[in-house]
Amino acid sequence: MRKSTKLALAFVALAGAVGTTAYAENNASARMREGMMMRLSKAMKDSDGTITFDQFSDAMNARLKKMVADNGGKLTVAQLADALEKARFERMAKRIIARYDTKGDGTLTTDDITGREKKVFSMLDRNNDGKIEKSELPKGGRMGGHRQWGGGNGSMQ
Repeated sequence: MRKSTKLALAFVALAGAVGTTAYAENNASARMREGMMMRLSKAMKDSDGTITFDQFSDAMNARLKKMVADNGGKLTVAQLADALEKARFERMAKRIIARYDTKGDGTLTTDDITGREKKVFSMLDRNNDGKIEKSELPKGGRMGGHRQWGGGNGSMQ
C-alpha cells in the first residue's frame, strides 16, 4: 500500500475517532444542560417566579454539596467516582427491574426472569416450532431497541 494511502486512511480513522468523541461530549453536554434547565424550572415553580442565588445554588448542586458534607467537607476523586458509579448502577437496576417485574412490586423473582425469557424466545421463534433458527434472528445482531416486534404470532416486522 502506498504511503499516501496509508496516511489518508490514518487521517480518516483519526477524524472518525475525534468526531465520535465530540459527538458523545456534545450529547452529554446537552443532557447536562437539559437537566439544569429542568432543575431551574422546578425552582422557579417552587418560588414566586424568581430565583435567588441560594435557590439557584441548591437547584444546581444539592447532591454534590451533600456528598461533600457527608464526607467531612472534602470529596476525593475516588469518593466521587464511587458515588457516580453507584448512581449509574442504581439507574441500570431500576430499568432492569421495570423491564422484568411482572407483578409491579419492585422485586425480581425467578418467575419474572423466566417469563421474560419465554416472551423473547416466542418473539424470536417466528415459525413457532420451539427452536430458534439462524434465519429467525434479527439482522445486524440487535435484539430489540430499534426494532418493532410483530403482533400475536410472535413475528417481527
